[in-house]
Amino acid sequence: MGQIYEKVHIGDNDIDDLEMQVVRYKPEGLDTLCKNTKFTRKELQIMYRGFKQECPTGIVNEETFKEIYAQFFPQGDASAYAHYVFNTFDHDHNGSISFEEFVMGLSVLSRGTFQERLQWAFSLYDVNGDGVITKDEMLDIVSAIYEMMGRYTEPSIDDTTAREHVERVFQKMDVNQDGVISVEEFMDTCRKDENITKGMSIFDTVL
Repeated sequence: MGQIYEKVHIGDNDIDDLEMQVVRYKPEGLDTLCKNTKFTRKELQIMYRGFKQECPTGIVNEETFKEIYAQFFPQGDASAYAHYVFNTFDHDHNGSISFEEFVMGLSVLSRGTFQERLQWAFSLYDVNGDGVITKDEMLDIVSAIYEMMGRYTEPSIDDTTAREHVERVFQKMDVNQDGVISVEEFMDTCRKDENITKGMSIFDTVL
């Protein structure tokens, strides 16, 4: 790290983006992360070591994230789904995930309360972040999940199946029939009907 700082101070023009990212990247104190996540200090240290090994710059871009996902779902194409999950993890939407963002997302998915995980799932489905889920957004995510699970699932899944599935779920969730699903409608339906939660593969996200 010393050399990188030196280069920056000298004012060389040959600093590439990678080095600049390393300079900019400062992990928050582990104590703060302990408070803000459901992980212990020891767990965070282990995760940070692994994270740094995979991503020496301390940040993950979308391509790397997709590669990680591809390893978990060799039977299908996970890139579309990984794109949406990446967006949900990338809180400040700067195109990369820091260790803090990674751990916060992981904390919700692996140890969050049902309420917290539903909130996360809502963010995933609310692709443009405007606070409601449209039928198109739901279709995008469900299609991405089908692609990731592979075309060889039983019974076989195709675009028509995805559309019908979304049609059914959307009707149930859009309680006031205004053509969009609010966060309240989403939460209420998922709480009342666990088949919906299962059917939407809300918690099948693995990392």
